[in-house]
Amino acid sequence: MSASSLDSTAPSGGTPDNARLTPRGLFKFLIPSLIGIGMFLVPFSTGDTINIGMGLLADGLKALLGDALPAIAVAVLCASAVLTLLVKCANPRWARENAWGELFNVEPLWMAMRLLGAAFAVMTYFQIGPEFVTASFTGGVMLNDLAPVLLTFFFFAAILLPFLVDFGFMEFIGSLVRTPFRKIFGLPGRSAIDATASWMGSGTVGVLITTQQYEQGYYNRREASAIATNFSIVSIAFALLVTNFIGINHLFVPFYLTVVVAGLVAAVIVPRLPPLSRKPDTYYEPVGCRLAEERTGTKGLFRYSLGMAVDRADKAPGPRQLLRHALLNVADIFFGLLPLVIAIGTVALILAEFTPLFTWLSYPMVPVLEWMRIPEATAAAPATLVGFADMFLPAVLASDIESELTRFVIACLSLTQLIYMSEIGALLLKSKIPLKLWELVVIFLLRTAITLPIIVVMGHWLVA
Repeated sequence: MSASSLDSTAPSGGTPDNARLTPRGLFKFLIPSLIGIGMFLVPFSTGDTINIGMGLLADGLKALLGDALPAIAVAVLCASAVLTLLVKCANPRWARENAWGELFNVEPLWMAMRLLGAAFAVMTYFQIGPEFVTASFTGGVMLNDLAPVLLTFFFFAAILLPFLVDFGFMEFIGSLVRTPFRKIFGLPGRSAIDATASWMGSGTVGVLITTQQYEQGYYNRREASAIATNFSIVSIAFALLVTNFIGINHLFVPFYLTVVVAGLVAAVIVPRLPPLSRKPDTYYEPVGCRLAEERTGTKGLFRYSLGMAVDRADKAPGPRQLLRHALLNVADIFFGLLPLVIAIGTVALILAEFTPLFTWLSYPMVPVLEWMRIPEATAAAPATLVGFADMFLPAVLASDIESELTRFVIACLSLTQLIYMSEIGALLLKSKIPLKLWELVVIFLLRTAITLPIIVVMGHWLVA
């Protein structure tokens, strides 16, 4: 990010304390922000499920394209692999002189992931190669179930996200709740938006918002890492799906209450422990320092927050720049993130379904669950760790367990662990947030150790 672009983003000129709240400024803040709120933060009841505006658009596009989506995913993955090989081997002129070329000029590890993702997709779509790749519960899950959701969901997310983050709403909420968030979580108030977007929409949307805020200088390395790994929880819609699949939908209210309580406790504790506590309070290199957010002047909190929002809206990019950034974001997700998700997710599912790895790793959990008086502890133990591979796997493994209490505990735990390599984990590794794979493993284990006792206590109280 150049100095000029930084100046255009940072609050400058008239400070919120002396800025005039003109009707034009208020409208420029309110109209786009209301669109963003309506798309990301307002839940709608659609039949038996809860969704958000962006989710409804994604579902509509998914219904329109239907069975063509896996084929589209294969085409996108193959294009990513071919273009990456072309840029890395031939370094054509268009790649050197165009910002689009940067999407394909990646490190060897990420190039290998793109090639592997394309290979898995082709093998699964055409049903060629070993069964452990092409099976419906490994490569089939990734290509036929997850890839269509990511294609449609992120298409609208990348286009609509500027309405939520570029026109002052983050500044408005961040200023209002900065003090309690700083005191309770040690994080900026604007991270409340990341959490809300996750609850109402998707954990991946929360990570996407956090990544953009980090790259713009609003979060330092420690804050971005803590927010992405502790506030990007799965949506209410997915929570409903899990409870229905696992057969405890009649317990949804105590179930989600337990998830919220355990998740909040983990959000307070985990950022204060290594590795997150050891992250430096430095900023993304192209920015270098925090963009001003501290309260100054003598105005009341609400009026000051409104001034911050209007000041940010006045400096929002124009329609052409917004469209260009949106298209670049869509391309980065399609050509960069999707291959990574397919590659890592397929490998993780192969390990979970075709090897005893997670069963072996879960042996120490059996006596722990027995000590906590959880029925069918041996059957439940693998489900406590397999969530690292995919968020839905614990529900699959626990669906045959007879004990309602055990299914309740596994379902709650699967939603509070957060680090799912088939989705959130892959997105974090692809992002510029400084998190390594071993750190994600440690955070996953920490969240499991912290939330499991809380979930068990509440389960014995609310279910047993």
